[in-house]
Amino acid sequence: MKTPAFARLLSVALLLANAPGPAALAAPAAQPLMSPAADNPAQHPTFRVRVVGQGRPMLLIPGLTCPGAVWDEAVAHYQQQYQCHVVSLAGFGGLAPTAVTDPLLPVVRDQLLAYIKAQQLTRPVVVGHSLGGFLALLLSTAQPEALGPLVIVDSLPFLSAVQNPAATVETAKPMAAGMRQQMRQGKLTAAAQRQMVAGLVTDTARVTQLARWSAASNPATTAQAMYDLFTIDLRPDLGRIQQPVLVLGAWAAYQQYGSTKESTRAVFVQQYAKLPQQRIELSEAGRHFLMYDDTAWFFAQTDAFLKQHAVAKK
Repeated sequence: MKTPAFARLLSVALLLANAPGPAALAAPAAQPLMSPAADNPAQHPTFRVRVVGQGRPMLLIPGLTCPGAVWDEAVAHYQQQYQCHVVSLAGFGGLAPTAVTDPLLPVVRDQLLAYIKAQQLTRPVVVGHSLGGFLALLLSTAQPEALGPLVIVDSLPFLSAVQNPAATVETAKPMAAGMRQQMRQGKLTAAAQRQMVAGLVTDTARVTQLARWSAASNPATTAQAMYDLFTIDLRPDLGRIQQPVLVLGAWAAYQQYGSTKESTRAVFVQQYAKLPQQRIELSEAGRHFLMYDDTAWFFAQTDAFLKQHAVAKK
């Protein structure tokens, strides 16, 4: 596999990171339905949460530059069985930014864990796309007992190692710092935004929406989050994760660079080698936004996984 090409495209994917889907899973035995506790947004300035539906708790985290609306189809699919806590990160997709710390993602992690505790969510399912998948891993390596099953959508525990398997946090920092500085300087033109997004999703309407979200995102927030993705290595800590994890990956967009499904799978297998309870599945045709490009497959995989690993409700 031409790993530099894979890394370039996946790096771009992580920069961007409403019809209902198929029928939701059949509900398990009758359970009392709970209303969410009163939220205090001041306690978690790095994100906002929209709660939809009732039942077992599910946390949905979007990718870089995307608001929680990226999960609208998933919410429509799951809201009859799950109480969906849809996260939108400050500074992404038009949401006002907050103070940007260095690092940023561990601060988001701690506030998400505090939110889970304040809302009394018992082992919520966590679904994360791209940066959201990285955050799901970050949450679980910190407090594995606090979460239920994880669904990781096209994300890796250490992005720098895709291009250079021998990379370490220290060797990755100079490149990541240069990238952060460049990204802070300003936004891309509308045409450049569309060109970037075009490799991540197939539908032209989705390209337009994703490009708008990217253009509306705060450059300083995006730059710091991207720096964190390249300089935080979660691979050594994956053994701490106690819950089952479904990893859904994309490979079709990398074909033009000489990649195959098998070579792309090898990257995922290598990165997740220390994860105890894992299942890795690759879409045949979907690009980075698998929930858009291969919707039926995405729901079939996720539904079966959640049915197999039913968790305690809130």
